[in-house]
Amino acid sequence: MKEVSEAYLDAYETIPFGKYTGAKLSEETLFQLAPIVCLKFRGIKNNKKNLKLASDASLSSYVATKEITPELFETPQMTFAFCYIGSHLGLDLLQEEMCLSILDHIEQNIQFLIQATTKN
Repeated sequence: MKEVSEAYLDAYETIPFGKYTGAKLSEETLFQLAPIVCLKFRGIKNNKKNLKLASDASLSSYVATKEITPELFETPQMTFAFCYIGSHLGLDLLQEEMCLSILDHIEQNIQFLIQATTKN
């Protein structure tokens, strides 16, 4: 939970800079940054190959899961967490069973993640 909240806050800090790049960043779109933040937090080189592996796993899992259980993504924090953990799967840092276990724990304790990532 601590790492996911730190990763979310790292992505959150980029919101004001979106206007300089033409990106429309908001809390609802931070999940798109999860693969990049995963690479950063894991110290993995941010190259085309690694970003593709992380992004493909993260975003394809998100799209597939959102069709089945859209209620899972009611908060930006859960959406980010899902994509952040999914990025680890794509980079072969975690196996699917562990990803599911972590996401289950986060889902059951989502209020802690929301509190840890709410900016005052």
